[in-house]
Amino acid sequence: MASVIPASNRSMRSDRNTYVGKRFVHVKNPYLDLMDEDILYHLDLGTKTHNLPAMFGDVKFVCVGGSPNRMKAFALFMHKELGFEEAEEDIKDICAGTDRYCMYKTGPVLAISHGMGIPSISIMLHELIKLLHHARCCDVTIIRIGTSGGIGIAPGTVVITDIAVDSFFKPRFEQVILDNIVTRSTELDKELSEELFNCSKEIPNFPTLVGHTMCTYDFYEGQGRLDGALCSFSREKKLDYLKRAFKAGVRNIEMESTVFAAMCGLCGLKAKSTLIKPQTF
Repeated sequence: MASVIPASNRSMRSDRNTYVGKRFVHVKNPYLDLMDEDILYHLDLGTKTHNLPAMFGDVKFVCVGGSPNRMKAFALFMHKELGFEEAEEDIKDICAGTDRYCMYKTGPVLAISHGMGIPSISIMLHELIKLLHHARCCDVTIIRIGTSGGIGIAPGTVVITDIAVDSFFKPRFEQVILDNIVTRSTELDKELSEELFNCSKEIPNFPTLVGHTMCTYDFYEGQGRLDGALCSFSREKKLDYLKRAFKAGVRNIEMESTVFAAMCGLCGLKAKSTLIKPQTF
């Protein structure tokens, strides 16, 4: 199942990064201004080693997904769709100096892999958001495209996420910071959801719906699978849980949506998650 997760925070800071009519990507870390250089370790980029505004200042759309190969294929697809004349061989992995993530740029579209799970995507998002901030990007839309497990819907359906929820079906992201549990909102951009859904109607044989996406910390027990190395519940308990999830509005399960929504929303990114469903639980 494909899933698109949007998060939005349209408020603007009244500082040097705020200009009338533009929504800049902002960071919420006062210590960054005190640093002589900001090194984006896992992207193999930095504020002294690279001219980030020249490289990325025109970025308007960022598409992220788990698989490096999938994001390269997406970048090549966008290259063709946008009608660029340069050869496909010219599309190089900007993060080739690291084996953590891959990044491709074609015109105003940036495609980046994020790996699997909340820890992996959160590391990438920290550095991506700082990258967009240093590049002085504005009015950026970010979309997560990925696979997921579906609940009560046909295989191959695309789910456009309206709300990202946790394993208790609550719209929140809880993170342990030092020795405190910090809870953040997972509100997503409703206008972007509607826009994407309307676009889907123009594509034949493209089953699409809008629903809640549940984010878990695990692929096996956390998602009710019976085929992991451990299984601490019965088939009956699994089915009961999934029925309750469906009743709560959940239509698919994956492992990144809540932190994606929380971080993008806090930093002024208009965000959405779209997931393709390869299977149904």
